[in-house]
Amino acid sequence: MIKPPRLIAWELTCACNLRCIHCRGSATEKPDTDELSLGEAKHFIDELVDYGKPILILTGGEPLVREDVFEIARYGTDKGLRVVLATNGTLVTKEVAHKMRESGIKRVSVSIDGSSAEIHDKFRGMPGSFEASLHGIDEIKKAGIEFQVNTTITRHNIKEVTKIYDFALSIGAKALHVFMLVPTGRGNAMEGDEIPPDEYEHVLNWVYDVNYLSNSQMQVKATCAPHYFRIMRKRAKEDGIKITAQTHGFEAVTKGCLGGTGFCFVSHTGEVCPCGFLPVIAGNIREMPFKKIWEQSKIFNDLRDANKLKGKCGICEYRRVCSGCRARAFAETGDYLSEEPYCTYIPKKS
Repeated sequence: MIKPPRLIAWELTCACNLRCIHCRGSATEKPDTDELSLGEAKHFIDELVDYGKPILILTGGEPLVREDVFEIARYGTDKGLRVVLATNGTLVTKEVAHKMRESGIKRVSVSIDGSSAEIHDKFRGMPGSFEASLHGIDEIKKAGIEFQVNTTITRHNIKEVTKIYDFALSIGAKALHVFMLVPTGRGNAMEGDEIPPDEYEHVLNWVYDVNYLSNSQMQVKATCAPHYFRIMRKRAKEDGIKITAQTHGFEAVTKGCLGGTGFCFVSHTGEVCPCGFLPVIAGNIREMPFKKIWEQSKIFNDLRDANKLKGKCGICEYRRVCSGCRARAFAETGDYLSEEPYCTYIPKKS
């Protein structure tokens, strides 16, 4: 039996007020005239409610650019979905934060890519964006909404990781989600800015240290970094630590690449993909029911079968808990089942 997704990231619009150099979607200044209408958005939510009630992440672009974002959020909340919002934070005012709370949004993620304006503003392509994001966070806190910090790690801010952690902790973030750059969208131009594999491993070991060897009250979650689940299990066994996996909710710890198994991405025009970094279309919700796309599409069923993985991923003893980054494999080779190019681990069967 194929289980419904636990998380869905929904790109409400491709429009954004910033020009981030690492943008997955190459966001535009103006909305696409073909983006899903309010009626189509509500119909999609109805489908999700009937199927499995996943956590619904409203994202973009910048979702706050869309005028009916809070009507969509309220509709999802009233239908019983846990609705969260991913924003750059620069458009959050007292009024906007109030609307977030009234629409039932349970958590807000704000993208912060440096502990200072100098580094963050360069990433975001707009002077003053760091201070604007901090003001937005302050309003979110005043409104009593839980928030987390999302950070994309590249060569430009690799030395900032611990500073960003300290910063997120100091401002009261519930969690820090560390995203490892996948070169898609405008991020293609940053292919040389990906941190090398050995530093990648170093960052993921640091995430483990913070989560299991410190007394931190803030969760640090590695995203687009399936190797973490190999590192976590290997080190926990060595350290004699029993990890109890939380399979649902905001703090879920499950497995590496969730594309097609617990997660998917829906674009502003209704295209369904395994994630926002893997632009292989499984179907379109305008053309067929979401449940049919999720259960019957070739790519989703390929990704659910770890035995189809190629290269060293296919023989790795951690393939079912890691699976490698399918988006990075696709970006590197054009084959989403090929081996993860940024993994240094040598499987025992090798």
